[in-house]
Amino acid sequence: MLTSDAVLNALTTLLVTVDPVGLAPLFLALTAGMDRAERHQVAVRASLIGLALLLLFALAGNAILKTLGITLPAFRVAGGILLFYIAFEMIFERRHERHEKSAKRAVTRDMIRNIAAFPLAIPLIAGPGAISATVIQSGHARTALEMAVLAAIITLVIALTYLVFVLAERIDSFLGETGRSILTRLLGVLLAALAVQFVADGAKALFAAG
Repeated sequence: MLTSDAVLNALTTLLVTVDPVGLAPLFLALTAGMDRAERHQVAVRASLIGLALLLLFALAGNAILKTLGITLPAFRVAGGILLFYIAFEMIFERRHERHEKSAKRAVTRDMIRNIAAFPLAIPLIAGPGAISATVIQSGHARTALEMAVLAAIITLVIALTYLVFVLAERIDSFLGETGRSILTRLLGVLLAALAVQFVADGAKALFAAG
């Protein structure tokens, strides 16, 4: 975990699964009609909730798996498959459509005051992909120092997400629809490669144990 490659792998995986840039237009849509101060409050609350959830799964994810009788290699395979599905959605722009539907449901149900918790924190920031990636990465952290490094990486990713929310209007206008589409597809391809590696590592460990 402390090698530069391992740290970069963890950072890339979490950054792609959380996808801060992809959340920018959704954040703007969910906070439409709010002034800058209100948007800032939503950004802070959503980021803190998302951070708490991911840190919880980083610290307790392995204990939860043990309680359920699930081995880490098995979870790596399952998590890798899930991440590959998310990558597939990113490449073919289906993930953004699904997130938009979640956002519309929240607004139509008059949950505007709670959008920081749902759907921003859950499932847009700390969704199944980000949680799976967090648990997989925590499996590589064997010492307190390595766990601290993972916590720092999670905090950095959430800090970047918060920054994107604050700068959402500028980022969205700068990238435009074409820029967002290209960036999402590139990140999707990268995530697909990482997902295949997770499955391969998990399958190798399963065969070795069996």
